[in-house]
Amino acid sequence: MSKYVFGVDIGGTTVKLGFFTTEGELLDKWEITTRKDEGGKNILPDVAASITAKIEEKGISKDEVVGAGIGVPGPVRDDGTVLRCVNLGWGVFNVETEFESITGLPCKVGNDANMASLGEMWQGGGKGFSSIVMVTLGTGVGGGIIINGKMLYGTNGAGGEIGHICVNDAETDVCGCGKRGCLEQYTSATGITRMAERALTNTDRPSKLRNVQYISAKEIFDAAKEGDDLALELVENHGKTLGKALATVACVCDPEAFVIGGGVSRAGDILIETTQKYYQQYVFHACKNTKFVLATLGNDAGIYGCAEAILTK
Repeated sequence: MSKYVFGVDIGGTTVKLGFFTTEGELLDKWEITTRKDEGGKNILPDVAASITAKIEEKGISKDEVVGAGIGVPGPVRDDGTVLRCVNLGWGVFNVETEFESITGLPCKVGNDANMASLGEMWQGGGKGFSSIVMVTLGTGVGGGIIINGKMLYGTNGAGGEIGHICVNDAETDVCGCGKRGCLEQYTSATGITRMAERALTNTDRPSKLRNVQYISAKEIFDAAKEGDDLALELVENHGKTLGKALATVACVCDPEAFVIGGGVSRAGDILIETTQKYYQQYVFHACKNTKFVLATLGNDAGIYGCAEAILTK
């Protein structure tokens, strides 16, 4: 009987791997370097070799392994076809078929943000809910939508790309996606920092932030907690932008909870409370009771979700 499963979160710099029981206990985790040279052709063989080595190290057989779930930084169709992962050098190909042919293990592939959502619902902040929207506030804004236990992948694997909802037609700066005015330009870690730099450049308002050499989202939220007027205004605008966008998302998929993760989520209550305040202002009345909770798995959410994905394939 199969007892174990692997979760594999492929990033642009490192690949995070986790070795789990089928009940969700993380037994071991480690990282390998993501070799992106030669169009990323070595990435899957490297992952396969690392998993094989771990199976040998643990003294188990392949028959005891359910398979491996894999998260990648790009859109993925439900059949495992990756639609270009620029950060890995990959074009369009079926990762599931390729990995299974190398290892002989069953495989399930998904977008990394979607996998993190599965992880949080399985063993993290979303545990106990059957319908959640995961919101990852990091360098960008990622998302994952799970309704009645089913991941919403979409036709092109782009389901949950909430960071690219347009929230400002007047924006002149270009988002990484090529559009202007995307949610992540305001509510990601880099987004709120960009807003702070604008405010400090365009006004002469006093602020503790003027004494900070390298402004970060943490510095902004910390200053707001200390009562800094400019920082409070930045956090208020952040909450309004995010809350309004999530109110729109709720009208489409009506989740039980929004699970907020990523580096910005370390701000804690001030982030949740401000976002929730504006969510309540803008949301359709039937969705007013949606809960807001913080993610709890941190950087391990991806490997947890990948493990869960292969278990429910």
